[in-house]
Amino acid sequence: MSYIRIKGANQNNLKNVSVDIPKHKLTVFTGRSGSGKSSLVFSTLAAESERLLNETYSSYIQNQLTQYEKPDVDRIENLPVAMIINQKRLGGNSRSTVGTISDIYSSVRLLWSRIGEPFVGYSNIFSFNNPSGMCERCQGLGYVEDIDLDELIDYDRSLNEDAIRFPSFRPDSWRGKRYLYSGLFDNDKKLKDYTDEEMETFLYTKPKKLKDPPDNWPRTAKFEGLVHRFRRSFLLNDNFEKKRFMDDVERVVTSRKCPECHGKRLNDKVLSCKIDGLDIADFTHLSIEAAIPFLKKLDDPKSEYIIRPLLDQMESLAYVGLNYLTLDRETPSLSGGESQRIKLIRHLNSPLSDLVYIIDEPSVGLHPEDIEKINEIMCSIRDKGNTVLVVEHDPDVIDIADHVIDIGPGAGQHGGEVIFTGTYQELMASDTPTGTALKRKHELKKDPRQPENFISLENITKNNLHDVSVDIPKSALSVITGVAGSGKSTLIRTGFNKDRNAIFIDQKPVRASNRSNLLTYMDLFDEIRTFFSKATGLRKGMFSYNSEGACPECNGKGVIKTELAFMPDFSQVCEVCHGTRYRPEVLEAKVDGYSIADILALTVEEALEIFTTNTRVTDRLRTVKDTGLHYMTLGQSLDTLSGGEIQRVKLSRHLDSDATGRTFIFDEPTTGLHEDDIPTLLECFQQLISQGNTVVIIEHNLTMMTHADWIIDVGPGAGAKGGRILYSGSPEGLLEAENSVTASHLKKYVEA
Repeated sequence: MSYIRIKGANQNNLKNVSVDIPKHKLTVFTGRSGSGKSSLVFSTLAAESERLLNETYSSYIQNQLTQYEKPDVDRIENLPVAMIINQKRLGGNSRSTVGTISDIYSSVRLLWSRIGEPFVGYSNIFSFNNPSGMCERCQGLGYVEDIDLDELIDYDRSLNEDAIRFPSFRPDSWRGKRYLYSGLFDNDKKLKDYTDEEMETFLYTKPKKLKDPPDNWPRTAKFEGLVHRFRRSFLLNDNFEKKRFMDDVERVVTSRKCPECHGKRLNDKVLSCKIDGLDIADFTHLSIEAAIPFLKKLDDPKSEYIIRPLLDQMESLAYVGLNYLTLDRETPSLSGGESQRIKLIRHLNSPLSDLVYIIDEPSVGLHPEDIEKINEIMCSIRDKGNTVLVVEHDPDVIDIADHVIDIGPGAGQHGGEVIFTGTYQELMASDTPTGTALKRKHELKKDPRQPENFISLENITKNNLHDVSVDIPKSALSVITGVAGSGKSTLIRTGFNKDRNAIFIDQKPVRASNRSNLLTYMDLFDEIRTFFSKATGLRKGMFSYNSEGACPECNGKGVIKTELAFMPDFSQVCEVCHGTRYRPEVLEAKVDGYSIADILALTVEEALEIFTTNTRVTDRLRTVKDTGLHYMTLGQSLDTLSGGEIQRVKLSRHLDSDATGRTFIFDEPTTGLHEDDIPTLLECFQQLISQGNTVVIIEHNLTMMTHADWIIDVGPGAGAKGGRILYSGSPEGLLEAENSVTASHLKKYVEA
């Protein structure tokens, strides 16, 4: 048997790891959250494969590709080309849909151009991204955006009094000065007192040169009405600034279905072309499940070569449990699990072999019923002569492994070692944390809380839910179950959408740049910088790597990036600050032997032992530790966190508050969690409930279900086959529920 050999891996928390991975087998990497699985599989093996492959391309092509640093590893032998299937959401914008990202829409456009009647043009005209086919009013977006002037401006204020209610238009900003310095307005006059002509000038003037502008007006600048400038800056461009001020943009901008195309994105001419009464937009609005029989009914010999492969693609989507999706679903709305499965089926019929497929937690977002199908796909990829490496916590995925590599024993500095290699049967006989967890017997909660009061969700109609009502017990732990696409998230999100007491804690990234860290998110960095300033005599700003304390060589980034024209950018650790981001004089200013950079390098666990006298810091950090993130460093950039880690960081901010009477809603909080880490999360939920709050969890994890006070099962299937409440009550009663796949899996789990 041949192996991929890793020698001396020290990436992140790895401790000189050397391990052999069998080729042409399915190997599952297990271990506690933060143990180093991803550091070994993604940051070492996958990164090196991508880096070496990129080096084979021309310098021009290399410049267009993602750049990978050489991982901290002595060497890797017999390394195949890697196909990485991660959980990153497909992203994109409103112009990116399930149909376009999967290339299915190309075949659909071809089909309508060949057999649609009347003939209106070739396939390109059916693209809503093509000027010839798109609706002119909405430019192919399906919706139009308007600026809510009542949100953008305060008519009771003058320009000097901050009348423009948007951060980058404040009086002292360069945009604000474009109005204050124009000489066109009385800057102390309240907007409600403007004449019609003044208001028209202020809001709607197209860019123009000013005649006789005041001395402080920039010489080359043009004056532009507020509506035009705002639309150009924040509606027509997806730039960094728009993301930075997204909360304010969402407050000011309203969106509605395009009145011209009614959301179909295409112009009337294109929409006049139909097959069996459906225009192309009608077809893409069908669920995959409904679209398949429509295609099977078509009987046209000249289009058979289009329909057959199109059906194969659609049936593959249905097979992996995505039968409820529509081809017009925008990709930014897809979950990480849905995105991952779309990526996975792209490789299902690939003729390539002898690759290494690296898959990150394929069970995410999947009901146990659907995991069996994902397992079959991964095994079929292996059977074509590929090596499959899976990072996973789910027992049903670990069960199919040919080989298991367990990393641990703990997280962070307590992990980073290979503690087991062998077969699944050998793992079950071991006493590693994973082996012990897999052997553990499970039972339903013996004494669930008896509800006294309920929150009523009434008459909910959205997506596949039609007039659905359900009661959720207050001051209890409720778990909402059902197959992916059954309507769980729609039920809870719609039901609690306007409830001011509801707090949604999901896995969406925190809106922050790579200069934000754990301390800034927890509102502690300011306090620690103040502490260092008082103790050392240096100004507080010196202890920020975003301002005057930044290393002058790398500007506080810790790395120097050199642009080499048509060669890839070259990055190296800054030789002046050695990656610490700070000026030398800041690094020399120490308290009890620690510089500010030393503090940022501490883990939460280590910091708790040092900041014993500062109760605010220790109280905040203890809540982070209580969610199981004791291994995170204080300076860890927030854009490096996984979805599960992001959710737990968000949760930690609520644990030290005295909130009561709130409803906390979690979307799959066990994502990325080892079975042994779930009790830590459960303790956090119990704390919230003991403070008089309600906890609602949307979840597939069977262990979490066994700890529920109340279970609501939605189904029985996905899409049109779901959307019904199959069961609502104590967990024990669910075991007897008919038509519930959740019931059958939970029954096996507690009887095993």
